[in-house]
Amino acid sequence: MNTAAILLVDDEQSILELMLTVLRKEGYSNVDTVMTGEAAIAACEAKIYDLIILDVLLPGRSGIEICPFLRQTTDAPILFLTARESDFDKLTGFAVGGDDYITKPFNPMEVVARIRSHLRRYLGAKHAAKVQPSDKINTMYDYGHFQVDETAGMLRVEQTVVACPALVFQLLLFLCKNPNRLFSKSELYESVWGEEALHDDNTVMVHIHRIRERIEPDPANPIFIVNVRGLGYKLVQAETSSPQQL
Repeated sequence: MNTAAILLVDDEQSILELMLTVLRKEGYSNVDTVMTGEAAIAACEAKIYDLIILDVLLPGRSGIEICPFLRQTTDAPILFLTARESDFDKLTGFAVGGDDYITKPFNPMEVVARIRSHLRRYLGAKHAAKVQPSDKINTMYDYGHFQVDETAGMLRVEQTVVACPALVFQLLLFLCKNPNRLFSKSELYESVWGEEALHDDNTVMVHIHRIRERIEPDPANPIFIVNVRGLGYKLVQAETSSPQQL
């Protein structure tokens, strides 16, 4: 049995029952269901989840509206489930904290495959952060305005610890390890997400935006993570900023 805690949020009972049945057959026993945004917020305040399936069109507040509230209590992957397919909705979902986007009607086994993929990365990152050899050198990437502590899995900005979801931290850490090197979005996706980038779903772009919101003095005019139009992104390392072995 897989003990990962999963929360399903949808106002259609038939979808909840379908996903419960499929997930249980696949060995996921720790699955909760709720039918409103308010109930989802309450559930995340009461329990730690490893993944959330969140319908967009919920009664009352939509999934898009409640996602920022969920992000206050969890950094677990959030997969939006909706009938909407426009790029606007996808970008909106990513911008408010979503990690993936599944459109209805869907193949339940495809959803399970995505769940497994996100759980593998998320739980793997959490495990790696906890398990550190006692003799491992603490690697600190110091850029003056912000510091990334690889061993502690911590981001500090102006000496203040800033919360950073696992994949946002992994992307920032990868860039810190490769300063001044230009990467395409596909190269970043394959290096950090560990999967082939079959299509551009703006995932990297949105995660870059999340990093800028945390480390840039003015996210609208970035000085650390810059975009070379049509080519990709790089983290600019000043002469006085370099990784330090502590």
